[in-house]
Amino acid sequence: MKNNMYIYYDKEGDFLEITLGVRTKGYFRDAGEGISERIDEKTGRVIGLAILSFKKRTEGMKDFKIKLPLTFENNF
Repeated sequence: MKNNMYIYYDKEGDFLEITLGVRTKGYFRDAGEGISERIDEKTGRVIGLAILSFKKRTEGMKDFKIKLPLTFENNF
């Protein structure tokens, strides 16, 4: 269960959140361009990300790829 990825999408707010591993207490840190990192409150490690205007970013794309202004390390 530790290595699972959880995806939450709010259609009305057009907000996508992806959390890696077990969801813990944390906060969001702005990474730019409507993207935020979810930071674990205790460890300071990135445990997920949030994308504002997700649907808008992918409209009209056959295969969509979104370049994120951050990278993830697979430390889970």
